[in-house]
Amino acid sequence: MTRAERIAVGSIGLGVLVLGLKAAAWWLTRSAALYSDALETTVNVAASVIALVALRFAARPADANHPYGHTKAEFFAAVIEGVLIVVAALSIFQHAVVTFLVPVPLAALPLGLTLNAAATVVNAFWSWYLLRAGKQLRSPALAADGMHLRSDVVTSVGVLAGLGLVALSGMRVLDPLLAAATGVYVLWSGMVMIFASVGGLMDAAPEPAVVRRIRDLVAENAQGALEAHDLRTRHAGRQTFLEFHLVVPGTMTVADSHAICDRIEAALKAEMGHLVITIHVEPEMKAKQHGVPVL
Repeated sequence: MTRAERIAVGSIGLGVLVLGLKAAAWWLTRSAALYSDALETTVNVAASVIALVALRFAARPADANHPYGHTKAEFFAAVIEGVLIVVAALSIFQHAVVTFLVPVPLAALPLGLTLNAAATVVNAFWSWYLLRAGKQLRSPALAADGMHLRSDVVTSVGVLAGLGLVALSGMRVLDPLLAAATGVYVLWSGMVMIFASVGGLMDAAPEPAVVRRIRDLVAENAQGALEAHDLRTRHAGRQTFLEFHLVVPGTMTVADSHAICDRIEAALKAEMGHLVITIHVEPEMKAKQHGVPVL
């Protein structure tokens, strides 16, 4: 089992614990706001299971049917998680409307808020860890899980503050209004996650700073060549695919041009080990005069 898979298993275990705390808080208080918080945590647990399945599938090596590997499976997991978040938001809206029309007396607020606060602390720590691990391991599934947990922490803090105000003021109408506000934030976070993951499925390029660094490394390590052009990059889960054309003098031998390619690849791999590099060597008559100049 890889480190990413072990982290996903840990997410499931902690998610069940947090869900139990938040469900107990809602059951004790009958608060619409705490219901919305518990429902979002239900999505957290489901998303963690999906992330584990995706990570296991993404870890499979390339085969005849998938010569570029299976790493894009993590993007599918992130999209599914985003859809689940949107569904949860719609359910939150429905419950908020029902509670607004038919108010439910709140009970045991101090105990309920304490349980919810404990769950929020656990989520805050784990979301930080997931985002850190997702960045280190270049895992879209773990990063999406961490982003969702972070949004859960934000909504939980808002719920706790709002219900504290309800307890002090006695204005029960704030409870369903708070639940509706939570639903808006949950809906927004789900849409953001979907759009970000679809970018990966559509072969979006890395961040501009990463592309600039790639171009700089090619320019700095292509001595002996004339230029590099048609440089293209795309994300595929934990891997980034890079390809470009390298123009060399027409009289250069295959061995010498191959040595330049090896030098470029070594420099790129030393800094960006996740790159999968393809270089097409061309004679000088193919120069386009607008590519990456060799320093």
